[in-house]
Amino acid sequence: MAGRGPAPKDPSKRRRRNATEPQTVITPDDELRGPELPDGILPNDETWHPRTLQWWHTWRASPQASTFIDTDWDFLIDTALLHHVMWTKGKWEFASEVRLRAAKYGATPEDRARLKLKVDDPANGPQKPVQAPAGVTDISSRRARLTG
Repeated sequence: MAGRGPAPKDPSKRRRRNATEPQTVITPDDELRGPELPDGILPNDETWHPRTLQWWHTWRASPQASTFIDTDWDFLIDTALLHHVMWTKGKWEFASEVRLRAAKYGATPEDRARLKLKVDDPANGPQKPVQAPAGVTDISSRRARLTG
């Protein structure tokens, strides 16, 4: 006896097709992108906090940076100001805003999954093909050996 109810819908005609593949694959290339943090925008001729300089360098060297346009860098400079104030003045209430802003660019694995970004590992390049046994050069010679 067959199952109850209507036959399942053809998968190609379904309205929802949950994609499992990321939409954007980015590859780390160790290239430094984007501008340096600007001088002269901090009050009282302050210099950038060392932690903010390191944070900024991380973003400039990140694989995501290859996708950034000018408006993205401007937004990140504003975020760097918040980051600087957070570290120099101890205004930790800015931490949540910095986190939210960094999430827009895929700062954590969870953020990248939400943005459908995949950072490809260049070390995981194409696998070396399996070596054929000695004396076997192609499929036709294998076939001949098996049927002969």
